Amino acid sequence: MLSIKALVLTIIAGVASVVAETHTVTFDNRCGRGTPTLVQNGRILSTGGPYTSNGPFIGAIAYLQTGGCLLNGENCIIVETTLKNPTTPGGGSSTDLSLIPPHAFSITTGFGYYNGCPGAGADCTDPNCHMAFRTPSDTWAQVACQDNNVNLVITFCL
Repeated sequence: MLSIKALVLTIIAGVASVVAETHTVTFDNRCGRGTPTLVQNGRILSTGGPYTSNGPFIGAIAYLQTGGCLLNGENCIIVETTLKNPTTPGGGSSTDLSLIPPHAFSITTGFGYYNGCPGAGADCTDPNCHMAFRTPSDTWAQVACQDNNVNLVITFCL
């Protein structure tokens, strides 16, 4: 009887740890104009406020809407992110800046992880930004984080 009880408690603890995964995306808009926008699968999730995902947050984009960006950030620089707890080595979070056409430099933009991976992030301060994707093969521009429950802050007008 005790071994069954121990097994049930172990299963419950395992399920609770999976459910406990959370990630928050916050914005720091220093521009004095524009609307920070967070989009996933064509759906706007935030227009400036913090957004928290209870579980992995896969394939989102963010940009500062100043009037010229389309829904998926076309015509603007975007931050692309996947935030998830690593289940295998190298299988955690990844974030980057993208200037792959139809995206284009529009405003200085940067990001950084917090609640893990201190100092990991990237900035793009001019149209010649070397830290951004310019072609799909520029995978070196990705900034990885292998910490659980890591969060992301995106800054405009650095």
